[in-house]
Amino acid sequence: MSAINTVLYVVHLLCVVAILVLLLLQWNKNPRKFNPGILHASLTALITGLAMVGMWGVVHPDEALNHTKTGLKMLILLAILVTGYINLKKPVLTKKTLLLLVGLTTTNILIASVWR
Repeated sequence: MSAINTVLYVVHLLCVVAILVLLLLQWNKNPRKFNPGILHASLTALITGLAMVGMWGVVHPDEALNHTKTGLKMLILLAILVTGYINLKKPVLTKKTLLLLVGLTTTNILIASVWR
């Protein structure tokens, strides 16, 4: 189970990095367009995150799961997904929306790395 958890963790990290990279690639483009890969990476990060939470008791039997941190990260990821689905068909991605998505992704990364 530990090997499966490690694979899920690596896929989760790659998806979060992919979200940030795909957003930053649109920074200087004119006109900015929403890349559907952001939705795919977000959904994959959500599924792998939920799978890791489900396996937590088996992989880490002596540690308690921080449900507040996990719930907050999931809410932020759901906000990224909802914002993405709203802007998927729009011809131009506004600067405010891009900044919102980059801010949410960065906040999610900071919560994961700083909050213990």
